[in-house]
Amino acid sequence: MAEVLKALAGIINFIHDFLLSVSGALNLNLSDKDLHFWLIGIMGIVIFWAVDSVFKRLARWNISVISFVYTFTVLMVLVFGLEIEQGITGRGNMEFKDIVAGLWGFLVVFFAYLIIKTIFILPGKFWGRR
Repeated sequence: MAEVLKALAGIINFIHDFLLSVSGALNLNLSDKDLHFWLIGIMGIVIFWAVDSVFKRLARWNISVISFVYTFTVLMVLVFGLEIEQGITGRGNMEFKDIVAGLWGFLVVFFAYLIIKTIFILPGKFWGRR
């Protein structure tokens, strides 16, 4: 896991240095803060357009699909953060397998929730009871 993070950091640093050199070559002279402002702003709006488009399509099915996607995304950020924290503090092992295990745990528990919902809640709605 540490090797993956170091490789990603190397890629990000390369892109950062490249963009700063392009900025200098074009006489834009963007500071690091300016670069972050524009890059994150542009990436954010592109991500928003993609997510908005996907969520509008998903909303046609059921709002719970969007809730699932959002929850899964939050959990991905959380488990990566937990593993990075373990690497920084030295408490526990920072491993990609831990991330996968945590996300599988959510999927299994969510599947169990769907089964319970199907068995106990949906029949009542079908027969007009709540």
